[in-house]
Amino acid sequence: MHPAPSVILFTTLSGLGFGMLFFLGIGIPDVSGWTAFGYFFIGYALAVGGLLSSTFHLGNPQRAMKAFKQWRSSWLSREGVLAVLSLTIIGIYAAALIFLDMKLPIVGIIGSALTVATVYCTAMIYGQMKTIPRWNQLLTPALYLVYMFAGGALLTRQVPLAALLLSLATLVQMLHWVIGDKAFVNAGSNIGTATGLGNLGQVRLLESPHSGTNYLLKEFAFEVGRKHAAKLRIISVLCIGLLPVMILSFSTGGYLAILSALVLHMIGLFASRWLFFAQAEHVVGLYYDKHRP
Repeated sequence: MHPAPSVILFTTLSGLGFGMLFFLGIGIPDVSGWTAFGYFFIGYALAVGGLLSSTFHLGNPQRAMKAFKQWRSSWLSREGVLAVLSLTIIGIYAAALIFLDMKLPIVGIIGSALTVATVYCTAMIYGQMKTIPRWNQLLTPALYLVYMFAGGALLTRQVPLAALLLSLATLVQMLHWVIGDKAFVNAGSNIGTATGLGNLGQVRLLESPHSGTNYLLKEFAFEVGRKHAAKLRIISVLCIGLLPVMILSFSTGGYLAILSALVLHMIGLFASRWLFFAQAEHVVGLYYDKHRP
């Protein structure tokens, strides 16, 4: 799949934002007044900024409102509806806490639960796609959720918990790669199944269907070199969890250590998310002799 910058920004920033709002909704950290305002502002800036960036991937951004109408069958629509609900309810909780110095724990818990549901729906937009075997696995929603919780714990300065979740995120990411690398072959798709001629014997293309590129090749048959992907995976593993955990282990939770760990984590997150899309082999590539098992 073509790794569109708008979608990479959307999935990374919104995950961090909703993760931060999750912890704030359950009262972690215990803040009030202008301190609480600062925390909620950062959480909303990340979540809303990420959601807005996703509209740039639409062919007609002005029609974004139509994405809310198919919530019965579309994970994208469910994500949109739940995002609005979670931001609204967390907003009520935040307003009461900041301006009235009043805690509404039930409201906060409901809002936090909705942030988890929102990120789960984001993950399932990709996880339910059988046409991309690398995504169609149980670890896809697990990956999005663990990134959400790890980023949220880091942004809310929960150092021991953040270190644990960052380590877990690194492990889940590596397992996702291991399973994903074999997923296309294990799915059993090939040019024979793609054309329906497999029962006649081994099928191969005489020549490419096109002499040039087209939309399908650009969007669904994107290819990344193995050496380039390997380097990015190393960067991801180092920056997602290993280096941030080392920094957190030798710090007392100061702002400089948290900021350093966060910057490294985001570098690793952007690298892994770019690979998430760039290495996603769509079965339509079989028609163009791409992604051969």
